[in-house]
Amino acid sequence: MSYSKTQSKAKAGYDAGVQDYKLKYYTPDYTPRDTDLLAAFRFVPQPGVPPEEAAAAVAAESSTGTWTTVWTDLLTDLDRYKGRCYDVEPVPNEDNQYIAYIAYPLDLFEEGSVTNLLTSLVGNVFGFKALRALRLEDIRVPIAYLKTFQGPPHGIQVERDKLNKYGRPLLGCTIKPKLGLSAKNYGRAVYECLRGGLDFTKDDENINSQPFMRWRDRFLFVQEAIEKAQAETGEIKGHYLNVTAPTSEQMMERAAFAKEIGTPIIMHDFLTGGFTANTSLAKYCRENGLLLHIHRAMHAVIDRQKTHGIHFRVLAKCLRMSGGDHLHSGTVVGKLEGEKEITMGFVDLMREDHIEQDRSRGIYFTQDWASMPGVLPVASGGIHVWHMPALVEIFGDDSCLQFGGGTLGHPWGAAPGAAANRVALEACIQARNEGRNLWREGGDVLREAGRWSPELNAALELWKEIKFEFEAMDTL
Repeated sequence: MSYSKTQSKAKAGYDAGVQDYKLKYYTPDYTPRDTDLLAAFRFVPQPGVPPEEAAAAVAAESSTGTWTTVWTDLLTDLDRYKGRCYDVEPVPNEDNQYIAYIAYPLDLFEEGSVTNLLTSLVGNVFGFKALRALRLEDIRVPIAYLKTFQGPPHGIQVERDKLNKYGRPLLGCTIKPKLGLSAKNYGRAVYECLRGGLDFTKDDENINSQPFMRWRDRFLFVQEAIEKAQAETGEIKGHYLNVTAPTSEQMMERAAFAKEIGTPIIMHDFLTGGFTANTSLAKYCRENGLLLHIHRAMHAVIDRQKTHGIHFRVLAKCLRMSGGDHLHSGTVVGKLEGEKEITMGFVDLMREDHIEQDRSRGIYFTQDWASMPGVLPVASGGIHVWHMPALVEIFGDDSCLQFGGGTLGHPWGAAPGAAANRVALEACIQARNEGRNLWREGGDVLREAGRWSPELNAALELWKEIKFEFEAMDTL
C-alpha cells in the first residue's frame, strides 16, 4: 500500500491547538511495507486514556509528532515520514496491558547506526506521562536497512575455522575473584584454566584498568599464559581481553595493543561502552583479524521488568547489527534470569539466518538476516558440571559454555576444574552422538565418565546439591 493512501485525518491547512494523536498516527487500515521497520511495544496507559490514543502517542513521539499541532508540519510530507500504529491488541491474562504494532518508514533512520535507531525508537517516548509503563518487546529490521550494517566482525563459521574447533560447544571460564588479583596472579589463573582443557578464559565485565592491575600489564601476562598453554596442549587458546575504557580513543589503543601482541580475541561491554564505540571496535576487529566477545553488563537494568524497558531480544538484534562474535545470553539452568523458550527465542535471533514469527518464544516478527553472520551465544552464570547435559541439549554445538566458579571452585584447583568440564562436555557430546537422551540419561553419562576421571568425580561430588530454582521475572 502506498503512503498516499494513508493520509492523516487533519483538515486541510493549519489548525493550531491540541489534537488527539490517533487522528494522524493510528492507521488500522495500513499494510506495512517490506522496507518499514516494525516495532512491538507493550504498554500500560494511564487511567482514562484509550489504548488506541496511547499507542498512537507512542508512534507519534517516536517519529514526527509532538503534543500540539505545529505550523512546520506544512513544510514536510508527514504522510511519508510519520510512524503508524497499525494494530493494538490486549495482552492475554493481563489487566490494562496492550501490544502496539508500529511501522516506521526507512527514511527515519541513519544508515548503519544502531545509536540513531535506538535514539529514535526509545530515546524520548518512555518518559511520556500518558503512559504508566512501556516496553519495546521486539523489532523487525528490514533487509534494506540491515544491508547498511557490517554486523559481526567474523561470525560463527569463521571463528571455528580460526580456532580449528568443530563439532562441540566451546568451553570458557571467567577468572575469579572479579577484582583484586595482580596481573601476574591473574595470568597464572588463566594458564591453569587453559592448560586444563578450556578453549577460552575471560576478563569479567568490571575488569578494565584498576590500580591493582593496569590493563597493559594484564594483557602481557595473559598473552604469556595463552602461548604457554598452547605450546603444552597443541590447541589454540584465547582470553577475552576487556578493552572497554573511559574514552573511545583509549578503547582503540587497548585493541591495537592486543593486536600487536598477537592475542586472538578481545572483549567489550557493549551497553555501558555504548553502541557508537562498539560499532567502531567491531569494524577494527574485522579489519585486523580479532574476534570480539561482547559482555552485556547493565542489560538487566533495561530488560528485566516485564512492563517497562527494552527486551533483551531487541538488544541482541542491535548487537548483531553493531558487531560482535560472542554475546552473553544467560544459561536457563544457572543463577541468572531466563526461561527456556524466551532465551532460545533470542538465541536463535543471534545465530540463525531466518527466524519465523513465534509468539510462544516471544518472537513477534519474522526476521530475515540476509546472510549477516551469526553471533555465538555464551551461556554463563552459576553453571557447573551437573548442568552440562542440559546445556548441551539447550544450546547445541554453536555456543560457548562458560564456567567461572564451576572451574576455579574445584576442590583441587583450576586446572583440575577445567579438566572436569572438558571431560563432562566430551562425554555428553559422545553420548548425544550415539543417540542417547541427555535429558533422561545425562546424570548417568556424567557418573560413568566420573569413574575414569577423578577430576570430574570430585566436581560431581562437590556440586551435587547446588541448584538455582527461583521464579522467573521475564515470562510470556
